[in-house]
Amino acid sequence: MRSHLLNDTTAEHYRRSVTEGVERVAAKLATTERPFTGVTVDALSPLIDRIDLDRPLHDTAAVLDELDEVYLRDAIYFHHPRYLAHLNCPVVIPAVLGEAVLSAVNSSLDTWDQSAGGTLIERKLIDWTNERIGLGPHADGVFTSGGSQSNLQALLLAREEAKTDTLAKLRIFASEVSHFSVKKSAKLLGLGQDAVVSIPVGADKRMQTVALARELERCQNAGLVPMAVVATAGTTDFGSIDPLPEIAELCEQFGVWMHVDAAYGCGLLASLKHRSRIDGIERADSVTVDYHKSFFQPVSSSALLVRDADTLRHATYHAEYLNPRRMVQERIPNQVDKSLQTTRRFDALKLWMTLRVMGADGIGQLFDEVCDLADEGWKLLAADPRFDVVVEPSLSTLVYRYIPAAVTDPAEIDRANLYARKALFASGDAVVAGTKVAGRHYLKFTLLNPETTTDDIAAVLDLIAGHAEQYLGESLDRAS
Repeated sequence: MRSHLLNDTTAEHYRRSVTEGVERVAAKLATTERPFTGVTVDALSPLIDRIDLDRPLHDTAAVLDELDEVYLRDAIYFHHPRYLAHLNCPVVIPAVLGEAVLSAVNSSLDTWDQSAGGTLIERKLIDWTNERIGLGPHADGVFTSGGSQSNLQALLLAREEAKTDTLAKLRIFASEVSHFSVKKSAKLLGLGQDAVVSIPVGADKRMQTVALARELERCQNAGLVPMAVVATAGTTDFGSIDPLPEIAELCEQFGVWMHVDAAYGCGLLASLKHRSRIDGIERADSVTVDYHKSFFQPVSSSALLVRDADTLRHATYHAEYLNPRRMVQERIPNQVDKSLQTTRRFDALKLWMTLRVMGADGIGQLFDEVCDLADEGWKLLAADPRFDVVVEPSLSTLVYRYIPAAVTDPAEIDRANLYARKALFASGDAVVAGTKVAGRHYLKFTLLNPETTTDDIAAVLDLIAGHAEQYLGESLDRAS
């Protein structure tokens, strides 16, 4: 079995095996005609259930054949221009190359003696991102597994900086369309979900700062402690961007930690056209970015950035076997001193490779393309009497629903839209997401693929209308 260990004696075996796998994936990408095959759980489960993991195949080609049957053939391919559902981007080739390198070398980014140059590369990318945000000379940060972890760590720092022994008094303020991880983080931090004060949004799905000011004042008057305001730069449902400058003013006035969840909107940091949409982000105390959403990176690639490097001490613990205190005096850089994780992948390498090959402008151009595409999609939807579209896009998300001319029952319209989404997914012709707006079911395009065109959008809208009309026709037949 030692022949399978990656080392100096097996380098050729490694090259052949990885090349064979890459060729399989490349062939699949080149021949994929739809984002999904429409396979069902009931159809796929028996194929996987019958595999006996205690009886290996002992042959890479045979394993790849099996993998094609249980995964590659029916995978959902985000690179396809009619995958329009969630915050999943197609990935750029330099980042995939970085993934191959980091997996093989397998550095762990917790300590210097496990990563060496990897530590410095990650720190350089943190500095680069902080410069793009404008957090100032004392800023720092660390790579994370994703936006949820970044938000959790940001709120941990805010909790500690609030300096109160009575956790029950702490309050977090976030818009009613903020990410669910805010409430989840409050629970994990011992505050409870009730600690999160939901601030209403306007018709544009942005936090209403008048309501925020009122709630901050009310909490202070009630003897509670405003701990943090979470402003969202790119909500999951709408891509809406909260009014960051006004929120920053209120945070300064009330002495509250300002966190910006820019997991989605961070692509604007590289934008050549739309950077001003996140003006005010430079005044934050902490910022979440997900490069794997809008920098076209493979999962996972995310980071938490902070204005004051000293606040990261709240995540610092020392272990004699790993990062003893003497290393600080010896100026040995250990990223575990800043992280909630210990063992951690060298995910920063993917972004490093991307910037060194494409440059920031190359990333920004791609993100600008999907933002511009959303603007065109908005015009299509607004001009189409078959659809109701909720809000003009701030980034690249469109929320809409099919409205039949002859049906007025909102519940029946809900069922028609749910059916259309399900039928579209089952066909494999396209994949769209769904959400609720004011209690009603809506559909959602999350446009993150520069290869998607307005023709693709128009075609998918026709498919949705066709499925909805089919459902309504069958519904009328059943009723009669």
